[in-house]
Amino acid sequence: MALLRMTTALQLVTWFMISYVLVSTQASSVYAGHSSTGKCRCLFTEPCWPSKDEFAALEATLSQPLLAPQQLATPCHTSWFLNEECELAQELWVDGWWRSNSSNSAGGTEQPTFAAYYAPDGHIEACFLNTTLGYPCLQGNIPPIGVDVRSVKDIQLAIDFAAAHNLRVVVKNTGHDYLGRSTARNAFLIWTHHLKSIQYHDTFKPSGAPNGTVYTDAITLGSGVQWQEAYDAVFARGRIIVGGIAPGASVGAAGGWVQGGGHSALAPQHGLGVDNVLEMTIVTSDGRYHVVNSYQEPDLFWALRGGGGGTWGVVVSVTYQTHPSSPILAAYMIASVNAPTVDAGTADIPTFRALFTELVRITPTLADAGWSGYVDILPSDDTGLPWLSLLYIAPASAPTARSTMQDFFAFAQHLADSARPEEGALYVDLASIDSLSGFAEWELTNFRGKSGEVGVNTELGSRLLPRDLLQSNHTAVADAVLGLGIPHIGFYIVAGGAVSTVDPDSVALNPAWRDALIHVVFSPLWEEGASLDTINAARDLVKKGEAAFRALTPGGGAYFNEASLYEENFQQTFWGSHYEKLRAVKKQYDPIDLFVVPEGVGSEDWDADLNCRL
Repeated sequence: MALLRMTTALQLVTWFMISYVLVSTQASSVYAGHSSTGKCRCLFTEPCWPSKDEFAALEATLSQPLLAPQQLATPCHTSWFLNEECELAQELWVDGWWRSNSSNSAGGTEQPTFAAYYAPDGHIEACFLNTTLGYPCLQGNIPPIGVDVRSVKDIQLAIDFAAAHNLRVVVKNTGHDYLGRSTARNAFLIWTHHLKSIQYHDTFKPSGAPNGTVYTDAITLGSGVQWQEAYDAVFARGRIIVGGIAPGASVGAAGGWVQGGGHSALAPQHGLGVDNVLEMTIVTSDGRYHVVNSYQEPDLFWALRGGGGGTWGVVVSVTYQTHPSSPILAAYMIASVNAPTVDAGTADIPTFRALFTELVRITPTLADAGWSGYVDILPSDDTGLPWLSLLYIAPASAPTARSTMQDFFAFAQHLADSARPEEGALYVDLASIDSLSGFAEWELTNFRGKSGEVGVNTELGSRLLPRDLLQSNHTAVADAVLGLGIPHIGFYIVAGGAVSTVDPDSVALNPAWRDALIHVVFSPLWEEGASLDTINAARDLVKKGEAAFRALTPGGGAYFNEASLYEENFQQTFWGSHYEKLRAVKKQYDPIDLFVVPEGVGSEDWDADLNCRL
């Protein structure tokens, strides 16, 4: 059996501390003496780190044993023979549900990128699934110990312990974070994954609200609930909820997703995730439990809706408004190219460029007709040439939805039929518009039980594209997207409509969301075991993309949950005019800065590792 099952958490931490010092003394020396300055967090392997007895005393007060998180590929390195847990890892490596719910998921990240540690001298500490690469399995960026919280009391005990010992703290539910904010090297983990309570309310009155303030059909989700579980609960009532869309529906429904804003294919119809929150509960760095809403501690409630996950405390629950279900239309199209005279991997193919440019041009028209959803540009596995996948939904009652989409399909087919050989052959497949009973049928058919988007080495860049830009200069947008030279590009209608009608100052989210129509995402990939030079080359592509879109959208913004670690001015990019107010709320509710995440509110006061104050 795997080592994790043979030892207690405290025994494993003791073993790991000895082996870690032997294997990684060079990296450990980076942290030596930090805690003695009075400006730095106390980290694992430092003399100030709590003793085994101190951890044992903490464990005695908790409802669960302490965690000893390990890398997801650890079982493949614990013995020379293939064991059951390793077989599961190999089989389900790109399955988001497994990565967040396996027996070892406390140490899992949805993207292996952020489980690895990239040392200043260029070496990488990780645990690769491919053991033939010959690298040792190291802890990397995974915290060595943590608390599996099951109650508010557990959270309070964990926070009090971390504050008393000045520990670096990370908060995690599923690890589904594209900037690695839910993990950190040598830190102390607060794992909310098992806060799985779900309560449906026929009527809901927020705490402290005046008499007569009642919402119907609301649902309260514990911060460990994932969208698969939340959707099932809501669909059973014949309702829908604005939620995240991903293969396997593994994203957390009441954690970082909503605190970062929460986009969705349903957002143009019903607003973003933050626009649908009625109440939240949270434990802050002083150990206090807060019930916050528009009537009770509204400043903290405002900050939690878009101010970024992992920054304000440990969220315990979120109460959302649900919506009636109604029939929808679902549009599907796949377009691929065959252009042997063109260098593989480029999108500079006349037929493909014409197709995408037309899509950009008509996007405002499609959005006005009720369409929302996802377009992805990916390289073909066989040729490396680009192909485009369109997956949109619209209310079946939208009068022009079907005709506007049919017009685009007709354009694509005409382009395919009339293309000259030197322009590249265009193939249009699966161009269809289906009538479905509702969002539930669409989500269950297209995403439930599916794999993908996770388990790969990647980093993201992104930008919000305002509607005015698409209307005034669609060619420049298409050129910028196709000129990225990045394998995966997403072009998502997750704004406009109801998103644009919300008061920009009602939540902490960047007001740029209210002018946006498209969320564009770009993500280079690299193979497991790649050198830091290769990884840095991929990161340079992200920086190139960011520069291109900043030039197109000066003063604009990006989505906090799907962005990059290289924003030149993250304060403006993620929050715009709201940042100074967020700073004030942060100082009020977390004066000791216990909760700090990359490019989060207040992170500019800390070094690059977020371990020492500047």
